[in-house]
Amino acid sequence: MSAILNQAHKICTGHLLNAAPSLNKHNKKWQLTFVTIYCSRTLFSLVNNHVSKEKIIKVSPTPSHVILTIPPENSCFKIDETTLTDIVKEKKLEKLQQIGGVNGVASSLETSLDSGITGGAEDIARRREAFGSNTYKKPSSKSFFYFVVEAFKDLTILILLGCAALSLGFGIKENGLKDGWYVGGSIFVAVFLVITVSAISNYRQNRQSDKLYKVSNNIQIDVIRGSRQQQISIFDIVVGDIVCLKIGDQVPADGLFLDGHSVQIDESSMTGESDHVEVNSKQNPFLISGTKVVDGYARMLVTSVGMNTTWGQMMSQLTDDNNEQTPLQVRLNKLTSAIGKVGLAVAFMVLLVLLVRYLIGNTRDENGETEFKGSSTKADDILNAVVGIVAAAVTIVVVAIPEGLPLAVTLTLAYSMKRMMADHAMVRRLSACETMGSATTICTDKTGTLTLNQMKVTKFWLGKETMDGVSSSVSSFIVNLIHQGVSLNTTGGVYRGSFGSEFEFSGSQTEKAILSWAVLEMKMDMEEMKGNFTILFVEAFNSQKKKSGVLIKKKEDNTVHVHWKGAAEMILAMCSSYYDASGVMKDLNGEERIEFKKIIQGMAASSLRCIAFAHKQVAETEEEDVKEKKKLQEENMTLLGLVGIKDPCRPGVKKAVEDCQYAGVNIKMITGDNVFTARAIATECGILQPGQDVDSGAVVEGEEFRNYTPEERMEKVEKICIMARSSPFDKLLMVQCLKQKGHVVAVTGDGTNDAPALKEADIGLSMGIQGTEVAKESSDIVILDDKFASVATVLKWGRCVYTNIQKFIQFQLTVNVAALVINFVAAISAGEVPLTAVQLLWVNLIMDTLGALALATEKPTEELMKKPPVGRTEPLITNIMWRNLLAQALYQITVLLTLQFKGESIFEVPEAVNNTLIFNTSVLCQVFNEFNARELEKKNVFKGIHKNKLFLGIVGMTIVLQVVTVELLKRFAGTERLNWGQWGACIAMAAVSWPIGWIVKCIPVPERPIFSYLKWKKRT
Repeated sequence: MSAILNQAHKICTGHLLNAAPSLNKHNKKWQLTFVTIYCSRTLFSLVNNHVSKEKIIKVSPTPSHVILTIPPENSCFKIDETTLTDIVKEKKLEKLQQIGGVNGVASSLETSLDSGITGGAEDIARRREAFGSNTYKKPSSKSFFYFVVEAFKDLTILILLGCAALSLGFGIKENGLKDGWYVGGSIFVAVFLVITVSAISNYRQNRQSDKLYKVSNNIQIDVIRGSRQQQISIFDIVVGDIVCLKIGDQVPADGLFLDGHSVQIDESSMTGESDHVEVNSKQNPFLISGTKVVDGYARMLVTSVGMNTTWGQMMSQLTDDNNEQTPLQVRLNKLTSAIGKVGLAVAFMVLLVLLVRYLIGNTRDENGETEFKGSSTKADDILNAVVGIVAAAVTIVVVAIPEGLPLAVTLTLAYSMKRMMADHAMVRRLSACETMGSATTICTDKTGTLTLNQMKVTKFWLGKETMDGVSSSVSSFIVNLIHQGVSLNTTGGVYRGSFGSEFEFSGSQTEKAILSWAVLEMKMDMEEMKGNFTILFVEAFNSQKKKSGVLIKKKEDNTVHVHWKGAAEMILAMCSSYYDASGVMKDLNGEERIEFKKIIQGMAASSLRCIAFAHKQVAETEEEDVKEKKKLQEENMTLLGLVGIKDPCRPGVKKAVEDCQYAGVNIKMITGDNVFTARAIATECGILQPGQDVDSGAVVEGEEFRNYTPEERMEKVEKICIMARSSPFDKLLMVQCLKQKGHVVAVTGDGTNDAPALKEADIGLSMGIQGTEVAKESSDIVILDDKFASVATVLKWGRCVYTNIQKFIQFQLTVNVAALVINFVAAISAGEVPLTAVQLLWVNLIMDTLGALALATEKPTEELMKKPPVGRTEPLITNIMWRNLLAQALYQITVLLTLQFKGESIFEVPEAVNNTLIFNTSVLCQVFNEFNARELEKKNVFKGIHKNKLFLGIVGMTIVLQVVTVELLKRFAGTERLNWGQWGACIAMAAVSWPIGWIVKCIPVPERPIFSYLKWKKRT
């Protein structure tokens, strides 16, 4: 048989190869491959008598080319990526059923529905190679060249470049290349230096934003791999993974619903439709990446990742352009515009004065001769002189316009964002940095924020008796019911690698605490429970209901049971009976109910979170009723037991609360726990003082606050310290009331339902560990470690940002005022500007970029937390700042104008040296004034200066560059060398600004803003 097949194979091959004699050598190789595959398949089918009569393959005798279908790379899987993507994207239910439904897809992807994929390195690599990774292409980041081009778009820079080009051309024409390039070339170099420094600053800030964007998108996802539930990065998900979804999660990839209950999906981010979509295994098993889980929980099978999903394609087209302007930047832009208008007016007047003086022959050249001699003056000379005058006027505009103000905000925000990341706070919106400095009230959660979120069951009550684990006196019937209530009514899980190894628990901290207690102390076998029962319906837990329920059927006898778990007093209110330890059911009458309430209050007073379990066996018809009503029975339940969960306060939380209170910020605790637990924790944390109680209105329940009239709420909201048993709506209501009262409100939140309050608040703070993705997306800042101490640190950084910007404003406006007055007076009286265009640009560089770097990077100090919050309406430039800057500007104007008019006679030097003295003194005044600007109110401006190495480095670099400019760049900068005595005189005149700054700070200023008096006068 083998010999016959071989002979047939040779004949078939020879015949097919001879059919196309016109093929070249390259195509013959391809044809040989094709023929080999074809003949092998044909002979194999002949032997097995499965020849298909329907398929007729024709081989052209003289084909021009050969087409081969190469098997895809992912041929190791029984289904290809295109089919999977098409099924889920287009929601093709019929096609899904044709390939065996979700089970068929899982089988094709080699995924176990119970244990997931193996998760080994080889398995992951194979899946990534076949289906891609869960990442998407992003537009390339802006290059440094982009920011250079942006800097060139500034109108004043373009005018200066034009003037520089004209000066360069006329200079070379008049004086030759060797000597004629200095004036124009020096302006070019100075302009390019300003542009380069500005571009570097913006480029670095953009890179920082890119890094923060990547961190904020690195979501942790629960998956099942190798029978173990574990957390991995969203970027590590592969096709075939089984992902566990719960309320608030973002669907990380396209996939199919495996199992779960009451799943509602918000697809508005993809479709724009606000109505929630129900996902189930029958009508709609499709889950689309980028959508949000708003109710229920589920497991999904990942079918497409990365660029193969609609979300991936959409995200790849989004750029990271964050053109958001913070409120402070908006205010600064208005300030810059106002000062710029004044600068333009001054520059225009200077331009007119200089032109008139030149044209009437009132200006002289270096040789003392009149520059303009009417018609005898060369056109080139006239044009050169006019270009010089225009350059001087434009340079005055450059110095006058404080374009460094927006840069200072950008620098200080970028610096603060970077440092806040190290302090466990990730800024999602820049405006939150500065707004946090004005916060007057912080509404905080309890669990995980004020407490450690390390929960452990420490009390167990069965009936009216406290128990220690499984006692021999406890009925096995009761133990079994508790096992059912814990194992089947949970979103957590239990994993044990091998017999004898330790158990691993997954889920929320509360779920893990209960599962740990049930497994280790109550000897619960979760797998056995799941094997003995079928879950029929689930009402998932959320912060509104504060309870969860499950309808189950026992496989052994088909009996149907309802189990509830949740806040103790809510479950107690559902019960009409209770079990004692021996399994006897007893009526829950009035006296018994009061006794149970006392037990709950006693545990709560010990800072325990109280959870209750209830059970009821129902008729078999209940299954159909529940499916129709989509609601479990809540009446006439039987109380199974109570557990008390201890969650200790975080170390240092009391000090953080005290720091905030000392800084004038009110702390309000909003929690879902009962009033007794809330009061105990609040007292322990220092939020509630021992003397305060319910009668003073400091402690309320959410329902009580909700039922107040609007007038009552507005009257009482500021007195409230604790709101217990609150819903997300209650939190939103409190935020709205506080904002109406004029407060700047910061709110912490972690749940999906907290999103409205987080958005409504001035600053939304979500929790990085406990927080859902919906909460994080609604927030401004993510507290990565969930600690309240980090919230206090954010408050300190917010104040630091605001103060640093105020310091820079004071420093820059001092230079603006002085430069405008000096140039204007000198131009009007002497007919010339004392500083050249290059010198003015150098002053501008010190003032804008280097000054912003030096003052915008001061670290927060403890003194910041000793001041009251900055109000919404408080002016940006305070009376204290006006006092400081006007005093320094007045001194600089006096000194520099004295040098302008009397410097030559005082120092007995020629005009060129005197101009250098003016330039040198002006720059050194700014250097000394940088030290004054470090403190707005304190007289000691040197405190802590050794800690700010950047400030010292910039000041040192400025001094070195100034020495080089004066001593070595004579022709370039238009300066003359100074001797030791002249340097000493310049330093001495500049150093006087220190004692002036000290004396001025002794002068008291009114608290009422200066300009408010002008408004009052207008009204009167």
